This record gives sequence, structure tokens and C-alpha cells, in this order.
Amino acid sequence: MKRWTKIAGITFGIAALSFVLFSLSCSAGTATVEAQSARTASAGTSTVVVPSQALSVIEALQEANRAVSAEVLPAVIEVDVVETKTRQVMNMNGFPFNFFFGDGLEEQSQEYETSGLGSGVIVRKNKNTYYALTNYHVAGEATKITVKLYDGTEIPAELVGADERKDIALVSFESKEPLTVAVLGDSSSIQVGDICFAMGTPLGYASSVSQGIVSALGRSGSGIGNISDFIQTDAAINQGNSGGPLINIYGEVIGINTWIASQSGGSQGLGFSIPINNIKRAIDDFIRDGKVTYGWMGVSLVSVTGEYKEALGVADKTGAFASQIFMGSPADKGGLQAGDYVISLNGRAVKDVDQLVREVGDLTVGEVAEFVVIRSGKEVTVQATIEARDNSVVTNDANLWPGFIALPLTDDLRDNLKLTDKKVKGVVVSNIQSKSPAAAMRLQTGDIITAVNDEKVTSLQEFYAALADKKEIWFDVYSDGHTITTGKYKIKK
Repeated sequence: MKRWTKIAGITFGIAALSFVLFSLSCSAGTATVEAQSARTASAGTSTVVVPSQALSVIEALQEANRAVSAEVLPAVIEVDVVETKTRQVMNMNGFPFNFFFGDGLEEQSQEYETSGLGSGVIVRKNKNTYYALTNYHVAGEATKITVKLYDGTEIPAELVGADERKDIALVSFESKEPLTVAVLGDSSSIQVGDICFAMGTPLGYASSVSQGIVSALGRSGSGIGNISDFIQTDAAINQGNSGGPLINIYGEVIGINTWIASQSGGSQGLGFSIPINNIKRAIDDFIRDGKVTYGWMGVSLVSVTGEYKEALGVADKTGAFASQIFMGSPADKGGLQAGDYVISLNGRAVKDVDQLVREVGDLTVGEVAEFVVIRSGKEVTVQATIEARDNSVVTNDANLWPGFIALPLTDDLRDNLKLTDKKVKGVVVSNIQSKSPAAAMRLQTGDIITAVNDEKVTSLQEFYAALADKKEIWFDVYSDGHTITTGKYKIKK
């Protein structure tokens, strides 16, 4: 650990010397011109004189950059992969006779191989076995993996585990020679403006380093199907950098480089890294189970804004809206209800849906989680025992209650539905889930629910309050000038 202390000391010196450089730049011009330089550069008859104090600042910065690069690069690897894919091709057997006189051409499946490369970083060692992090989109579906070390040595590797939701993968390989293992930092301690380094194999150029700053924190990955809150950096990240580490000034891994926003396909100063704190537990999961085990609560969460938040009575709150509950889930057993607005998990404020999904997923199976929700305008605390996420259960809409999202009947919705009768009040049915209770009750998008169990409802709060603690539910539905009563649905407990 002494080497990291040395780097930290150099960096601290940079901060102090930077102030000196700033002071020099604000001094009188004559003082700068007359200052002696520790080094001069000649070109023909011209001589460039650099002030010694200013030069010492730049040299200290350069020395720090060299130290970080020298310490971390040996832990950065190139990940070369081969994937086996399938494509449909025309069966040409018997052509042209069969084409003109027989059954014609037929499609058949054909396997083919495609190769690619990315980056990785060694994060764990067990005797002669080394483990390296990379991205799912680099190695998660590979049929053959080879890693290339810092010295150029190529070693066959195996996929230990991969997770598409976080776009991470862990590969392992054997080496009798001792290798550098990177130190994992604390991504929760970084701040916008921090200096950072992106390392990897951009465009096939191995062991490359680019420098920049942390441009932003907490960038959403929902648009690319990732549940992480990304670190944004202007350190150059290009194709091939995927899976490589983002490093702080202390030589610690603070992120795994994953994607870029670009109109050209190359770096435009918008690179994104998965915070290392989002990955640390996954390393142990991969080694132990070969997969990431996510916690599951059993709630369908959506983001709501504007008039919807006003209708729920949470206009001044941040959080996540529980639009539907899986019957029999931990949330259902713990007392969470459809229509609850979650504002806190285990004492930590909920900022948005992405954060809550990520933090619930990181809870351990069997852990009792405490949620604070807004229900009918009041704060309610409920507890739920977290279970393991099971995709077969998560994708089963038959247990999703009520099976649709209720919308407030605003003036705009009245216009869209061509509802001229101002006396009609209730909530509008939208986003019906197939095989759900709503589908079984023959509800349709655009229906207006005016009563629950013969009790009139005129707002979102009244509607969701009416759903609570019922063993049997039926709705009065207004549609095209007619009001009908649905069949009764028995709630599963």
C-alpha cells in the first residue's frame, strides 16, 4: 500500500503548486520574464524560457500521471472474444431444378463466428487464478475468450458470470507469474471536477491512457436498458475501451467504462462508466454462484410528473410511484399497496425510479427493508422481507394487480376521449397488461372507472384507497355513453 500513499502525496503537491502557478500568472509581467528556468528549449536562434516555479508544477503533474499509469496499466488487459451466432440462409440444394419444378428454395439456420475485442481489469486473485472485470456486451455471450496481458502474453480465459442488467461480466484465467491486481476505490466519494483516467484498448491500441475529469454523476442508464447511475467523463473513450477501468488520482478503480454518446461513433467527450460500488458485490456473486442474485420486492414502478403528482398529493416530493403490485410478493405480504408513492428506503430518500430499482436489487435475500410511502396524503411505514428475483415470476402478468395504470381524468384526457359530459368523474384505464386481472375483467384502454365495489371514485387517491383490503373487486366502467359493471374478481392472497 506504500505506493498508493506516494501517489496521493504527489497529487496533494499538485494542488498546492497549482495555487502557486495561478499566483504567478497574476503577477507583474517583468517578474515572469526575468525568472530563471530549470530547462530551456532552443529552436534555431530562439530560446523558450519556462519559469522554474511554473515548470515545477507541471513536472509534478506529469510525475503523478506517470505514477498512476505505471501502477495501474499492468492490471489492464485486452479481452479478445469469439461469438457463435445464427443466421437464416437459403438452401440452394437442387438449384435450379427444384427452384423451377419442385419445392423451391428453403431457409435454413447457419452458424457463423464473429470476433471482437474490448478491455478489462484484474480485480481479484486466488492462488494462480486471476479474475478480471469487463462488460457483458464484450464477453457475456462469448464462446471463446482470450486475454492479452500488459506484456503481450496471451492466455485463454473462461467466463465466470455475466449480467446484462448491469452490463458486467467476470472472466478468469491462470497465470503462474505474479500479476498486478487493481485496487477498487469508493465511487461514492468522487465529485464532479475530479481528475480521472480511462484505460484500455481503444480501437485496438492496447494499454492506452486518456485523462479528463468527472463531468457529471448519476446519469441514468434506463435509455440503454441498464440500471446503473453512470459516471460521465470527458476522458476519451472509444470502441475497445468497453470494460476498461476509470481510475482516480490515487490509482484506484472508480468505474468500468461502458458506453459513449456520439454522433460520429468516436469520442466526443461524453463517456460513461458504471460506478465500481455498483459492481463490488457482483464480483462475489459471480465467483460463488456464476450470476448476480438480485433482491425482489414485487412492485411495478413508474415515474410520474406534473398533474399526476398533484393528483396523488405528492407534488413537492421526490420518489417512485408503485402503480401495481404482484400478488403474493414481498411487497404484497409486507403491506405495500398499488398507488403508494415510495419516498424512502431504509432511511435513505428515494430520488427516482432508477435509484429505487437499483437499491432494491442490491438488497440481500432475507433482508427486511423499511419503506416510507405516501398513501392518501399521509406517510406510512411498511416493512418487506426481500426475496430473490425470479424472471419467471417477474414476467408473469397474471399476478400483477390491478393490471393497468390509472390516469387522472384531466381536461386534456377529456378532450382526447371526446368526453363532453362534465358529470362523469373517475380514473382512466391505460397500459393494460395481458393475462392480468384487468384483462380478465375485460377492461379496455380509455375506459373510465367511476366506482369500485359500488363506491364512487372521483380521483386517483380515492381509486387506490378503494382498492385496499378487498377480497373481491368489481368496477363500474363508463365508455361511449354507457356504464357497465364488470364481473367480480377474487383477490389472491
